[in-house]
Amino acid sequence: MAHHHEPSIMLPLLVITISLMSGKEVVASRHLLEEPTLPKVPELPKPELPTLPKVELPPLSHIPTLPEPALPTLPKPELPTKPEMPTVPQFPALEKPELPPLPKLETPKLPELPPLPKPTLPTFPTLPKDISFPSHSPPHSTTTP
Repeated sequence: MAHHHEPSIMLPLLVITISLMSGKEVVASRHLLEEPTLPKVPELPKPELPTLPKVELPPLSHIPTLPEPALPTLPKPELPTKPEMPTVPQFPALEKPELPPLPKLETPKLPELPPLPKPTLPTFPTLPKDISFPSHSPPHSTTTP
């Protein structure tokens, strides 16, 4: 019930739309759509590139050669002598202490257990082989009609 004003808006919109479509602009726009004519584009002259003057290079034989630079000789630096390190005093070798032998442990004798009886497995009843099971589908024929 809250939206009763929507259909009343549609009628004025429809009247405005139809009145705008019935003018001369619609005829002119239809004419443009039916016969599209493109404007003519004038041809532009092609630009010409100016000619560049040739550069003359001197011949390769006239390039002067540079003399190789002489490296100056450097005097060899004298290094000071290495100082002697003091010797480490020798200590007498230490004797390894002997460990006392470990006492032998006696393992207690396990008591003998009587042999356990073997368990008997349950037996399942078996069906006799001459019983036929009912089939849910009809028997198949070996011959085709």
